[in-house]
Amino acid sequence: MTDSTILDIRQKRQDTYKWLMRLLWIGLGVGILTLITFFFFLSRTNLPSLKELENPKSELASQIYADNMEVIGRYYVENRVPVAYQQLSKNLVNALIATEDERYYQHSGIDIEALGRVIFKTVVLRRDAGGGSTITQQLAKLLFTGKPASGFDRALQKFKEWIIAIRLERNYTKEEIIAMYLNKFDFINDGDGIKAAAEIYFAKSQDSLDVEEAATLVGMLKNPWLYNPKRFPERSKQRRDVVLFQMNKNGFLTDEQFEGYKAKPLDMSRFRRSTQSEGLAPYYRAELSKDIR
Repeated sequence: MTDSTILDIRQKRQDTYKWLMRLLWIGLGVGILTLITFFFFLSRTNLPSLKELENPKSELASQIYADNMEVIGRYYVENRVPVAYQQLSKNLVNALIATEDERYYQHSGIDIEALGRVIFKTVVLRRDAGGGSTITQQLAKLLFTGKPASGFDRALQKFKEWIIAIRLERNYTKEEIIAMYLNKFDFINDGDGIKAAAEIYFAKSQDSLDVEEAATLVGMLKNPWLYNPKRFPERSKQRRDVVLFQMNKNGFLTDEQFEGYKAKPLDMSRFRRSTQSEGLAPYYRAELSKDIR
């Protein structure tokens, strides 16, 4: 093989490489342009307005107070009483961030790094890598998107969640988003929001929850029915321990604390579903309910 032949082969390889790289960049550019166009038109479809973002709807319970400001009863369609971020248990906040969104304070609604990791593991490695949704995306889903009817609808909904999440981050602080999410989530068994959930599952205020109790409720965020601590205690404890592990991994618990909380049994002895007939002064509340209706 002569030198000129070798040079011709090298030149052809270089030309082929340049052609492939050019084709790759063109394909990438077209893909990005298509995605931008898709997002542009999607953002003008059936998405919440600025007014709706600033005033999201939630069914709230009506509380009845005695003259000393003690709560003596509650009427509700959804048993929800909102809690401000400043009043939230730090155990709850730490467990939530450690488990659902480790990079919560580093993104603006969409965690590109986590999303890329999920896509790589799912598509390339063929492994389950979880959903990759941020806390803000999960809030967007709770507030503004319904249950998809098909796989295509689910994919479209995902894009909508991204857009809504970015808009939520522009309108609310990180702390407000956490409070909104915990107040909105349905922990089932009439546990609408974190305040009611703490009262029903552990008979205490949410700001008095022990670490393992907070971890149990945060564990329910993945699937409240599947990890219902009353109905499926063993499965719920396993999920609780995953939350505790994540708290340890992210520096919220020492190794010793993690092992100690993990060893504690799941105690559902104080579980009690809330009813509107509970409370002091039943006759007064019964008469008051007539006026409310």
